[in-house]
Formats: sequence, C-alpha cells, structure tokens
Amino acid sequence: MTALADTTTRTYDFVGIGLGPFNLGLACLTEPIAELDGVFLESKPDFEWHSGMFLDGAHLQTPFMSDLVTLADPTSPFSFLNYLKEKGRLYSFYIRENFYPLRVEYDDYCRWAASRLSTVRFGTTVTEVTYDGEAYLVRTDTHETYRARHLVLGTGTSPHIPEACRGLGGDFIHNSRYTQHKEQLQRKKSITLVGSGQSAAEIYYDLLGEIDVHGYQLNWVTRSPRFFPLEYTKLTLEMTSPEYIDYYHALPEQTRYRLMAQQKGLFKGIDGDLINEIFDLLYQKNLGGPVPTRLLTNSALTGARHENGTYTLTFHQEEQDKEFEIESEGLILATGYHYVEPAFLAPVRDRLRYDAQGNFDVARNYAIDVTGRGIFLQNGGVHTHSITSPDLGMGAYRNSYIIRELLGTEYYPVEKSIAFQEFAV
Repeated sequence: MTALADTTTRTYDFVGIGLGPFNLGLACLTEPIAELDGVFLESKPDFEWHSGMFLDGAHLQTPFMSDLVTLADPTSPFSFLNYLKEKGRLYSFYIRENFYPLRVEYDDYCRWAASRLSTVRFGTTVTEVTYDGEAYLVRTDTHETYRARHLVLGTGTSPHIPEACRGLGGDFIHNSRYTQHKEQLQRKKSITLVGSGQSAAEIYYDLLGEIDVHGYQLNWVTRSPRFFPLEYTKLTLEMTSPEYIDYYHALPEQTRYRLMAQQKGLFKGIDGDLINEIFDLLYQKNLGGPVPTRLLTNSALTGARHENGTYTLTFHQEEQDKEFEIESEGLILATGYHYVEPAFLAPVRDRLRYDAQGNFDVARNYAIDVTGRGIFLQNGGVHTHSITSPDLGMGAYRNSYIIRELLGTEYYPVEKSIAFQEFAV
C-alpha cells in the first residue's frame, strides 16, 4: 500500500480511525496491496492494548493463529510466528507447547507489527468527520485534513461503569487500570472486586496470592448465578464462522438482541483452568486457617456511596430477593466494556444507519452508512454479528471482507463455509 504523502490534495481510498488489534490487522493486510491507498490515525503516542491487565502469566483466550494476519494470509511477514522468529523465540515457543500467547507478548507483537508499517500515524486525534458530496474529510488535532472515499472505524470499546458508580467519588478503578494501581490498592484494609469475567478472575487470583502478605479483606461479588467458565468446545467454536454470521445477521432484530444477552458466556466467561487454580489457591491458603475473603454470586450492585475513605456498596441478592451491604476501602470494577459512538461522527450522522435500539445497523459486509460500502465498523457489532465481533480469531476474516469491499475484488480468499453443523433450516 502507498506510503503517506501530502494530505491537502490527496484523496485516499480509505482512512482507518483508531489502531487496536483489528485496524492494526487491516493495516498489515493492506500494506502489500498496491491498488489501495490508505492511512491509519491513532490518538495514542504508541500502540497500547489493555496494558492495565499485564499480570504475570496472563494469556490470550485464543490461540496464536488468531494473530493479525494468519487466518487471512499465512505467508504474511506480519504473522506472530515471524515475530517470534525475528525475536529469536520461535524454538522456545515450540518447546513451550502452549498455543496461547502471553498477553504482554501479544502486545509486544502488535508493537513490532506497527513499527514496520508505513501507513500509521500515532499521536493524531480525529476531531471531526464531514462529507463534501464525494468523499469524507477527516480533520485532526494536528490541523491536518485527510480526504478519503471510505472510512474504517477501529476506535474500540470503552470501560463500562455501572450506573450505581457514575459520579461516585474516591479512588475506585476500572480493571483496565489495575496494574498501575495495584500497590495503592494493597495498602488498603479491604478490597472489593465487582464483576464475573476473565479480568475479574485474573485480578482476584492475583490479589488472593498476596493476601497474607498485606492482610486485606478481599471480596469478589458478581451478579451472575455462578462463576461461568468460557465455553470452548469445538462445536461451540463453530459459532465463530461465516455460516453463523450469515444465520445470526438474518435473524429478526429483537431475536438477535435476545440472543446477545444469552451468549455472554461464550466470550465473557473465565478460563476453566484459572477457575481451578483459584480453588486450589483458596484450598492452600485455608490450610493455615480461614482466609479473609468472600465470594458472592447472584448479587447485583444497586447502590454505592463514598465517605471518609470507605465505600458502602449495596447489592441485591436476586434469588433471595434480599439487599445487603459491604463496606470496603478499595473498589475495582471489572464490569466490561461497551461501544460508544465517537463524537467526531456527529456531522455525518445523517449518513449512518441505526436500528430500533439506537445502535449502528451494521450490514453483513460491516458497513454502517447509507450507501452500504462507505463506512465500515471494526468490533461494536455483537448485536448484528454475534460473538464474532470481539473475537480476535475473526479479525482477519472481517478484514478480508472489508478489503474485498474496498477493492471491488477478492484479494484474500473470504471463507464462506467452514462449519460442519447447520445453523439455519
């Protein structure tokens, strides 16, 4: 792909806004395509991906083949295996016999890939997008304007703060900032962790491991009926397939939203081995007497206040229909992420499609604009594309699809049928 040039007279084929793993994968896959002229704009000074969750031993929940490029182009120089080879760790990874890269390793891989690209502009914040009748004008805080026929939105999802905690004072944190605040948390007499997914489990295990060193009370509370393991059986994994996207996308809107609520355990559950490790650690810690920790399920956070350095948290035990309170000096919200429409799109909202719920009406080809091929969305489409939307393993597939839309021809083969089972009758 053509390198950067003057933005005042040039019309790009596309501008990618935001550089998480999905748009970074698109940048890698479009790099060798001479027929495509694009640029990627990222507000951060360098690539960053969940740096607040770089806990020792934490790994991806998808295998290394779910890297930026392999499932679209196994021969790409941007593959995870090529990264390992260049870093001198390929044989070590082979001997390790573990398909799941460490989270900090995956971040380093993405940084390595980004450093090899000619089309990425870090430290560039998009402030406004307008349309001049033929192309989109992308304005930035660096006083540049990029003109492009297409946009690919990769701004990602934002930390979700429960309604009960919005405007709450004190020094509570979302799990996305955990490692930066861990030492400060461990100086408190009590810590309460709210949430039920992989991040919550990793933090609980990390804090439990040092509970006898610091002597804090540790609470883990979730509204889920139990600590659900990530469902990772092979026939379930076939739901990350082109066939399932076709099936899910064609369902009535209200059915898709109902399924979206039911399917959270398919991509937000806890690694089964970690659940067992937590139990084993609890067993080990309890050999010396009761450990100051509580694990509570079926308990929804309904209220919170902060006074004199202490949080008073109100929960509703849903099966018993009872309320109870927990007092805690520290509070960690492992409450997930949600998609927020970027403010810079306000001038072109009349060109975007929305469903009855007010969310983007994402077409099967990932477009969200009235033309059906002008603005494409990375992630943010669980309500239209099911669990494939946030899945790293489907990123290369989606990018192959988007590249086909941008080019008008198929550059990377776009799979149509990979599942053994049938989803539709």
